[in-house]
Amino acid sequence: MRKFLLFLGILLGLTVSGCQGTAQTSDTEEQDEKKNNTEDSLESLLRYLASDELKGRATGGEGIDLAAKRIEKTFRDHGIQPYYDSYRDTFQVENHYAYNIVGFVEGSDPVLKDEFILVGAHYDHIGEGKEVNGDFIANGANDNAAGTVALVELAKHFAKIKENKRSLMFMLFSAEEMGLQGSKYAAEKLKREGLELYAVLNFEMIGVPMEGKDYLAYVTGYESSNLAEKFNEYSQEEVLGYLPQAKEFKLFQRSDNFPFYQEFKIPAQTISTFDFTNYEYYHHVSDEAGNLDFVHMKDLIDKVKPGIYKMANTQTKEIKLNEQ
Repeated sequence: MRKFLLFLGILLGLTVSGCQGTAQTSDTEEQDEKKNNTEDSLESLLRYLASDELKGRATGGEGIDLAAKRIEKTFRDHGIQPYYDSYRDTFQVENHYAYNIVGFVEGSDPVLKDEFILVGAHYDHIGEGKEVNGDFIANGANDNAAGTVALVELAKHFAKIKENKRSLMFMLFSAEEMGLQGSKYAAEKLKREGLELYAVLNFEMIGVPMEGKDYLAYVTGYESSNLAEKFNEYSQEEVLGYLPQAKEFKLFQRSDNFPFYQEFKIPAQTISTFDFTNYEYYHHVSDEAGNLDFVHMKDLIDKVKPGIYKMANTQTKEIKLNEQ
């Protein structure tokens, strides 16, 4: 999330001390993880993605390959089809081979299925951070294992119910921490391929709730489209709102939604709950699963489902860019 909040440490002047070790899973928790409800499977996957075993999921490293394999298996097990010949769409960045993971739930309407909604999140992180008490692995739980598991849960849900008239693409980006390279590659490629893209919903740092807000999450580029307004109408509650700091610090341009806006000129926005006050472990070795709120995450994922469902099933494209 380097582009998203590159200046955060300077801006907030946070002094972070201490370090929490990687959360260990008890026997009871291991039994709970075998249950098939959303909350347990979400937590199990997030704890794995943010474990020391994955070494901070740096692009080109062994850890991100393990993450990709786990996500691919989950997609296969839940009937989420690969969009290309395989789930991995490989590209090169600097001296590394990287790959986005692309799943697909085809629409049921013979006409509308040619229109796509892309749900995105980056699954890479920075690998290592500043050492604290012998810990140097930047686990990236909130940044962005949280967004990754949200995408996976949404993909599982829509693959199960199979009620989307438009097609849904679920894309996990690599090399976000190297300058949005995965999403830039994907946006340019899909544009060349002539994909009819309706909208992009990207998930970034949703692991802890905001306080004192009358909505669950904010969208970057709030004023660029009517997405939040229509989403709340579809959901019949205040799910998405406006965060002044998001506009002030140009967060719309700092995450994986932006390359799609540039290429397609469509509503392409990021959903987040990081509000500059509620999480102090950005690119820190203590960005670990134990610091996240899983109840909040499950609630947010459940609350965005009706909005995505309605987007996928309206006869016309109701979400549009606002006139500039």
